[in-house]
Amino acid sequence: MNKKDFRLKVFSLSENIFPMVARMLGGNSNAEDAIQEIMLKLWEKRKKIEKHPNIKGLVFLTARNYCIDVIRKKPFVLNDSTAYINTLESENENTQLEWKELNSIIKEILKKLPVQQVEVFMMRDLDGYQFSEIAAALEIKIEHVRVLLSRARKQISIELEKIYSYERGSY
Repeated sequence: MNKKDFRLKVFSLSENIFPMVARMLGGNSNAEDAIQEIMLKLWEKRKKIEKHPNIKGLVFLTARNYCIDVIRKKPFVLNDSTAYINTLESENENTQLEWKELNSIIKEILKKLPVQQVEVFMMRDLDGYQFSEIAAALEIKIEHVRVLLSRARKQISIELEKIYSYERGSY
């Protein structure tokens, strides 16, 4: 694989993996450094990559594994997802306060879910990845991705319903 092929087939995917890497490593500056390292690793393996049947999946898997290696070296802290959720800006401070409260509740719920459900939920609902991309990154079947996402959403829904129905007095 020459430079041009690498740039077209591999390096062009760096924008696609950026949201996942930024979320996993906790910020844009960490993600930029990580993507450089990931691309260097992939460049060194360019001869093997050229023959790989799913280059996109390999790039996502390499990025995910790199992030996991970095995370293992330091304690994991679940990031504030408000940076990744695009909400409408409101002049009403009560609405902003409600979003902050909802965000903190969801963070607490996510801490209770299995790791794989959290990963799938965040990759799909926050980062916007397709099911096939998530399946390739996690090395699981697309059907399993759908099941994990469904279970995560259902559990979040149940927990939110418990909290909000309790606050309404109907619990």
